[in-house]
Amino acid sequence: MEAPGFWDDPQSSNQKMKEFKALKDTVETCSSLKSRYEDIETLIEMGYEEEDPDMVLEVRQELDQFISILEDIRISTLLSGEFDKDNAILKLNAGAGGTESCDWASMLYRMYTRWAEKKGFSVEVLDYLDGDEAGIKSVTFQINGENAYGLLKSEKGVHRLVRISPFNAQGKRQTSFVSLDVMPDIEEDLEVEIEDKDLRIDTYRSSGAGGQHINKTSSAIRITHLPTGIVVQCQNERSQHMNKDKAMQMLKSKLYLLKQEANAEKLSDIRGEVTEIGWGNQIRSYVFQPYTMVKDHRTNVESGNVDSVMDGSIDLFINGYLKWIHK
Repeated sequence: MEAPGFWDDPQSSNQKMKEFKALKDTVETCSSLKSRYEDIETLIEMGYEEEDPDMVLEVRQELDQFISILEDIRISTLLSGEFDKDNAILKLNAGAGGTESCDWASMLYRMYTRWAEKKGFSVEVLDYLDGDEAGIKSVTFQINGENAYGLLKSEKGVHRLVRISPFNAQGKRQTSFVSLDVMPDIEEDLEVEIEDKDLRIDTYRSSGAGGQHINKTSSAIRITHLPTGIVVQCQNERSQHMNKDKAMQMLKSKLYLLKQEANAEKLSDIRGEVTEIGWGNQIRSYVFQPYTMVKDHRTNVESGNVDSVMDGSIDLFINGYLKWIHK
C-alpha cells in the first residue's frame, strides 16, 4: 500500500490551499499595481500634451489609490512571524475605574469588532462577563481572518481612557484602564506537555452575550495552569466537553509561546508585557475631553478623530507599530 502523502492530511491540505490563495492574491495585487502605475504615467503625458490642468485632479486621485495599495503591500511584507497568519484570540479585562472601566471595555470591544467587520473578518465570542452595572468586566473573543494575529499583536497592552464620565453626576473628567491580551489561535496539535496535577479546572454557568446555554447548565470551563498562573476560559461552545477542548487549545498555545521564548525580553515581544492595569503602563491613550486625541505611546502615532478610531479605524496605529518594530 502506498504511504499516505502530504495531501492526504485534510488539515495540511487546507493550510496549503490557504497559502496558495494568499500567494495568488499577492501576485494579482502586484500586477494590478503595475498597471495602475502605467496608467498614471499615461495620464501625466496626456495632461502635458493637451495642456489640460483639469487632469491634475484625476492624476492625484489615481496616485492616492496607488500609494494606498502600495502601503498595504508593504505592510503585508512585515507580517512574517511564525504565527502572523493565524486567527487571533483577544481578551479584554476592565481595570481600575469600576463601572467606568467596564463601559470602556465594551467600547473597545465594539472598536475591535467594527475593525474586523471592515476587514471582512468574522468574530466569535468565547467567554463573556457583564459588568455589575454596565459594560463588560471581561470578554474573550476570536477574530478570524488572514494575518489577524500579525495585525492585532500590536494591540496588546493597557488602553487608557480620559473623558467626562456619564456615570459621574458631578461631570468630572475620569481616567479608566482596560488591558488587552492577544494570542494566536494555533490550530495544529502542539507538542506541549501538561500534567493533570498542574491544572485546576472549574465549571460555571454561561452568562452574557457569549453563552449558548445561558443560566441553564454549568457548561462553561475555566482552566488555571498553576505553575504559570495562566487562566483560560470558554463558554461559547455547544457542550462542556467542547468548551474544555477549546480552553485546552488556548492554554497549549500560551504555553507553547512561553516555551519558544528563551528570556523575558523576547517573551514581551509575543505576549506583551504583563503589567498592572493602571497608571504608567498604558500603550495608548484615548482622550475625549477637553480635546480629542488618540496617541500610541510606543510609536507616537496619533489621531485627532477619536470618533473614527472608536468606529474601528485603527489601521494607522497597527501599521505604525509594524513599521516601528521592523526599524
